Amino acid sequence: MTLTIGIIGCGGIANGKHMPALSKVEGARMVAFCDIVPERAEKAKAEFGDASSVVYADYKELLKDASIDVIHVCTPNISHAEISIAAMEAGKHVMCEKPMAKTTEEAQAMIDASKRTGKKLTIGYQNRFRPDSAYLHTVCENNGLGEIYYAKAKAIRRRAVPTWGVFLDEEAQGGGPLIDIGTHALDLTLWMMDNYKPKYVVGNAYHKLSGRKNAANAWGPWDPEKFTVEDSAIGFITMENGASIVLEASWALNTLDVGEAKTVLCGTEGGADMENGLRINGEEYGKTFEKHISLEAGGVDFYDGAGDDPALTEATQWIDSIVNDTEPVVKPEQALVVTRILEAIYKSSETGMPVFLEK
Repeated sequence: MTLTIGIIGCGGIANGKHMPALSKVEGARMVAFCDIVPERAEKAKAEFGDASSVVYADYKELLKDASIDVIHVCTPNISHAEISIAAMEAGKHVMCEKPMAKTTEEAQAMIDASKRTGKKLTIGYQNRFRPDSAYLHTVCENNGLGEIYYAKAKAIRRRAVPTWGVFLDEEAQGGGPLIDIGTHALDLTLWMMDNYKPKYVVGNAYHKLSGRKNAANAWGPWDPEKFTVEDSAIGFITMENGASIVLEASWALNTLDVGEAKTVLCGTEGGADMENGLRINGEEYGKTFEKHISLEAGGVDFYDGAGDDPALTEATQWIDSIVNDTEPVVKPEQALVVTRILEAIYKSSETGMPVFLEK
């Protein structure tokens, strides 16, 4: 069985992750490419399609093709919900790039559309598919850390502000590093804890370095006039069961303690972190111990042959979930909670007050 796939948005994330991975998945064939910049769609067709592939400038025209089974939404955050919902209503399964949506309301509408249409929906949190993440999740599933009651979700860059596309545009993206890379760290952390019941959130989004001209930056100086999102953000999340999570996210911060899509977990039976490879700590026979997990010889992968390429593993399990009618690893209800928390941190920063999320 071969699934036909349409790519909507042929920019950085499509070229960097989705299309290269799908090109290696048996039973997946990219047949349509859409972008508001026609040249990008044409380039994608040339690299990942074939002579029969079709190029579109309007995603609504692409969705009229009844032969397409799956849509990958790789557009700016502002259009995630609109396109995903339209795709499901057109009879397509949807892989939407992270974050799920700009707002909780939009994310919920996506889930409602999935249930209404019976079409599968998943979100692109590929860091779950790294060998270290997969191994640690197995540890957590088997209660290796006990009850996890404190965690840190870390997404810290010292000076790596993305200066291309719409990353600095609050209207298009909904935020900066918090919604861009903080979302990955929070997803990883909640998944490890298997805890999706936040009680309240306190947070601050900072605009401390964004106004600087000619600033040091991995991708060259940013334009302060266009930098309308935060440069860093910190959130404190209290869960209904009393567990605490600290979320740190930055594109520009005066720190040497950097790292992206990492989690630190503290439980009743042990702890774990990704600060120096994957480390597990605990106590045994009256002594403390620290284990460094070696993943070079083959970690815990969801599929043999996928190796340690998270994008390929993500794409493989997604296509498999459609073919075999199983649940994708990243469930939209989980991604919705990530969006709820991120939105609450922004709201708390604006109001200076805690935001309660209990239903």
